[in-house]
Amino acid sequence: MDIKKQVVDGFLQTFGEGDKLRLFFSPGRVNLIGEHIDYNGGLVFPCAITLGTYGAFRKRTDNKIKLYTGNFNSLVEFSLDELGYDQKHGWGNYVKAVVSLLKEKKFLGGFEMYIHGNLPSGAGLSSSACLNTLFAFALDTVYEVGLTAVERALLCQKAEHINGVNCGIMDPFACGLGKKDHAILLNCATLEYELIPLALGDYRIVIANTNYRRGLADSKYNERRAQCEAALADLQKVVNIKELCDLTPEEFEKHKHAINDEIPKQRAEHAVYENYRTKDAARALTEGNLDEMGKAMVASHISLRELYDVVGKALDALFTASYEYGVNNPGAVHGTRMTGAGFGGCTVSIVHKDAAQDFIKKVGNEYTKKTDLKADFYVAEVADGAKEL
Repeated sequence: MDIKKQVVDGFLQTFGEGDKLRLFFSPGRVNLIGEHIDYNGGLVFPCAITLGTYGAFRKRTDNKIKLYTGNFNSLVEFSLDELGYDQKHGWGNYVKAVVSLLKEKKFLGGFEMYIHGNLPSGAGLSSSACLNTLFAFALDTVYEVGLTAVERALLCQKAEHINGVNCGIMDPFACGLGKKDHAILLNCATLEYELIPLALGDYRIVIANTNYRRGLADSKYNERRAQCEAALADLQKVVNIKELCDLTPEEFEKHKHAINDEIPKQRAEHAVYENYRTKDAARALTEGNLDEMGKAMVASHISLRELYDVVGKALDALFTASYEYGVNNPGAVHGTRMTGAGFGGCTVSIVHKDAAQDFIKKVGNEYTKKTDLKADFYVAEVADGAKEL
């Protein structure tokens, strides 16, 4: 069944007939390179993808909010007068945070919304930012709050913070400002960005999900961020910087002795060098040099494994199988790496269209042999950001 029809039918079965529905979509995102540096003032290079979350929306005449997700068959109900965190509301707390932040700006009424998506939850494709962006865009549109796309992204980031996830700006920015067939080169310190055509030619983006489940808040994400902040504090004693990614690699090597502990030093080293890899990768993609882009992706994964310690056995097994497929089939793969917060989640690979199905079969088999887990694969298309359908 078409997912849009599924969402509309699900809404009518759950909430009944009534006034005309409005239908919205928010995409997930995959980050091609530039990992764990959005909160360090670095450059990231994500794109929105066609996997995401759909929502059918209808206003109510009271102040009640009723939410239903077809993915988990879960109903959440609360009112505009009770927007504080409540453990029993689970995923609905993300929505409550978005609603409370929008309510500060303009009157909102009650509403009901049925959501359903094809984006794997907890896989590193930004399912929470996708959800936040869906509701922020829908409410901003319906109630004519008047936010810019960048303001919505910042609001969604704040909603994540309210729910205990100290995330950077990349995820809500990509979900909200993505453009079909383009990646976003985003400076996370200034929010300056450039839309760069994804000139992949005969190659495709293949996302592989480890199906090793982890949540962003409990995946030591916040711990890594604290370690970077400790490194930054030490460096600021000897050099005038606001963010780790203000440093060039040469400047980092000159001043890294100021970082007192080895672990924060490793985290900082990753951030500084990853920032420059991202610059090089975006330039290479612009020039159509997929070989150089691919080498940067592999170097990124190794740094995330060796210096940032966010890969884990399952994710590294999937990377290794993808990398070795490329070694054994020259020209079939231009780069592979983990994407997202890590500790599970997904890899992203650039694979020739004629090799895609063989890649999926052989990499999947090798991954299962090593882990006893079954990976899911998606040949991704690059999508627009959140929109009304």
